Amino acid sequence: MRFHWFAEVTYPHLPADFRERYQSAWVTPPAHLIDPLKMGEMYRMFIRLMQLADQVGFDGLTVNEHHQTPLAVTPSPNLLAASLASTTKNAAITIVGNSLALYNPPTRIAEEYAYLDCLSGGRLTAGFVLGTPMDSTFAYGMTPVEMRDRFEEARRLILRAWSEPEPFAFNGKYTQLRYVNIWPRPVQKRMPIWVPGGGGSVETWDLVIDNDYCYGHLSFSGLYSSKPLVDAFWEYVSKRGGTMNPHRMAFTQIVCVANTDAEAEKLYYEPVRYFHRNGAPAQGFLNPPGYTTLRSIKSQSEQLKVGQTRLTAEDRIRAGRGEMSFWEYDEKGYIIAGTPERVRQRLRELIKDLRVGQLIATPHMGNLPEEVGAENTRLFGLEVAPHLRDLWADQPDHWTSEISQQLVRANAPKLSANGGARAQA
Repeated sequence: MRFHWFAEVTYPHLPADFRERYQSAWVTPPAHLIDPLKMGEMYRMFIRLMQLADQVGFDGLTVNEHHQTPLAVTPSPNLLAASLASTTKNAAITIVGNSLALYNPPTRIAEEYAYLDCLSGGRLTAGFVLGTPMDSTFAYGMTPVEMRDRFEEARRLILRAWSEPEPFAFNGKYTQLRYVNIWPRPVQKRMPIWVPGGGGSVETWDLVIDNDYCYGHLSFSGLYSSKPLVDAFWEYVSKRGGTMNPHRMAFTQIVCVANTDAEAEKLYYEPVRYFHRNGAPAQGFLNPPGYTTLRSIKSQSEQLKVGQTRLTAEDRIRAGRGEMSFWEYDEKGYIIAGTPERVRQRLRELIKDLRVGQLIATPHMGNLPEEVGAENTRLFGLEVAPHLRDLWADQPDHWTSEISQQLVRANAPKLSANGGARAQA
């Protein structure tokens, strides 16, 4: 079982009435709301938290790309990854990912990923992502119907740029280059590749099956919301004869670990509410015409009809408004909270139920103070993750850097006689 540290790099100083005053947390929130110096403090905080995660045994440190939103102020995940690649020792640098269709030419991603793989000593996991409509269509002005073709052309160019021993010409529909000859080249000969998605696109499923990539279901709605889609993915993989290895599935889960259940509620309730209240895009930004194919729309509709979920439409509305109690968020699967014992029991159920081999744990959310995020990271790394390592231990992991796997095994915290764990000196 693999555990990756992740958090949306959220701006924590929004006004209390942000949701009521502004149309959307994406694309159009006024930029005057952000204090650049305070944002700089937040960037440094997230770097410190991920450095701590590396020390307490996480398998990966995960960063992503978004634009024009206070929910995730990470316009270039490669910049954050560069800070981590040179200041951490063991964990994979997992980028989920670069929005390939937004870059002209896409060889810029090939070069930067190669740079990061060299800088980290071969610890990069390369994420290829289509991107949200808010990022690609509305923030970057891309034509929705072109996105998937642009993505596919960029993907093929990047892979070829990593592997061709000599300069070559590339004549695509969207990119024409007389000389492709990137310096440097990646350390890894077989770069592990993840393709994140959130909406159950059948075209994305075909891509990861055909190329044996890791599929990342990046949702913050938890087990019960995601189960119909994840079950449908595995059924589709089986039907197409794809790899059923659990390590080719990644899943995001907010975790809130504390010494007691009461302490968990006291420490995390307000940050959980802040995260959900201030993260919603306007409905008009979610799915512009042409972004999702008719085939995928039909498939998603069928998944919802067949799948069983404990979440009602009212549950989703109340969660987004921050109107649930702390333990309702837990009961409905949005968070997994409580003592280390309770959290690892709940995670074991989720991991087995969804057949997940790469858990993207989220120990920071919303406006959580750094000291609480650090203790959450420490408790998860030392008191939760080691007790779940037995899951899928008989399955090889081809989707995390081999070098990183070796380093984490050699330096991971060891279980002590009393059942806890201790960090290596």
